[in-house]
Amino acid sequence: MTVAKAVVLVVDDEVRSQEALRRTLEEDFTVLTAGSADEAAAIMAREFVHILLCDQRMPGTSGVDFLRQVRVQWPDTVRIIISGFTEAEDIIAGINEAGIWQYILKPWHPEQLLLTLRGAADLWRLQQANQRLTLELRDSPAVLQKRVKEKRGQARAEAAFSRLARSAQSPLNEVCRIAERVAQHELSILITGESGTGKELLARAVHYASRRADGAFVVENCGALPDTLLESELFGHKRGAYTGAFEDRIGLFQQADGGTIFLDEIGETSPAFQVKLLRALQEGEIRPLGSPRPISVDVRVIAATNRDLAADVQSGRFREDLYYRLAGMTLHLPPLRERPMDIPLIAAELLEQGRQQTGKRGALFTPDTLRCLEHHPWPGNVRELQNEVMRMLALGDGDWLGTELLSPAVRGSAANGADPMQLADGEGSLRDRMERIEAEVIRETLIRQRGNKSRAAEELGLSRVGLRSKLARYGLEPDE
Repeated sequence: MTVAKAVVLVVDDEVRSQEALRRTLEEDFTVLTAGSADEAAAIMAREFVHILLCDQRMPGTSGVDFLRQVRVQWPDTVRIIISGFTEAEDIIAGINEAGIWQYILKPWHPEQLLLTLRGAADLWRLQQANQRLTLELRDSPAVLQKRVKEKRGQARAEAAFSRLARSAQSPLNEVCRIAERVAQHELSILITGESGTGKELLARAVHYASRRADGAFVVENCGALPDTLLESELFGHKRGAYTGAFEDRIGLFQQADGGTIFLDEIGETSPAFQVKLLRALQEGEIRPLGSPRPISVDVRVIAATNRDLAADVQSGRFREDLYYRLAGMTLHLPPLRERPMDIPLIAAELLEQGRQQTGKRGALFTPDTLRCLEHHPWPGNVRELQNEVMRMLALGDGDWLGTELLSPAVRGSAANGADPMQLADGEGSLRDRMERIEAEVIRETLIRQRGNKSRAAEELGLSRVGLRSKLARYGLEPDE
């Protein structure tokens, strides 16, 4: 069945901006355009609009004022606003009153814009589905419980995979595509990748996309416990099985019966424990410590490691038979340095989580901050990026999270991250290519000097007036 495209109404008084947005969106959406709030209201009176993408600065009615009106007259329409750097304070003040779902900072990035609009379309569909289900349940709840359960399970799976933030060009897309297909089958899965790449998130997404979605999803870090405690944690124990076992304990395998168990850092287990785990997987039963009888369990196992288990098998450190039992399908998560196109999206998601934790609801990255984040190699992957975002929120006083809040390591990576030969590649005359290099050198110098134009001009051998002229020429002039 072909799904109709969502209708997006772009409201912007600048024709060039309208066309740029139309070209970016028209492949995925049906795009309508309006040059003013009055024109947009007239269109919405006769056309069904799913998403409203509105510029803040317009003649007459501002974007926020118009969205207040839209919230009253067309409450189901998902409302998004685009603003310049200096307009964000007005938008932040009106977010709740106007019911603005997201705001996008200029200059917008095509992939980020598309990802935001796709999320808005998904939100609209989920809202409508929820309304329909609510009405249906009022009429005949007993008959429709199964349908509700299925649809909620599908929504849970989509939400779980969407937590793995990625762009349209991300190498993670192929991993998620395979994971979604494998999820429907009872294959054991081994997820490999460096620490902090999101292995547990992928495992959780597989669980919710599987037939076991209504069962439990339980997690154990196998590298954090010695053998006896790990065996007790996974298989359970009877009272008196060992010193300190004062009562019976149900293990995680029993708790996950009918669901999924995620065994992280499986490569850190000892050969002795590997034998016991292999038996549990082969026989489909476990024996709690101190119990004379085994217990049957129906569990899907997803394991993860940051080690090269195939090499460990060759060296004799990891059992070959257990390896093949776990690796029915192997999924590899690439590190963050191999997918820089995903960094702005992941950073935006981490920022939203941090805003909720800290109460700084208006906090935003400056464009220079995002560029710094994209240049850093992130050896600690998403965990390191999360720490950086939380550091900025903790140190920042205003709404803007500037480069001065970044750690020295991240600022240093940004200052050294541009490759002049890459900047010189591509289309354009020699002058165009040299200007790209010059703009990048000026931008990096400003980052290194934390936005101080006097020091940047001195380092570059320019007068302050000359530097300001070049900043304006290359569109690098930061707002005061």
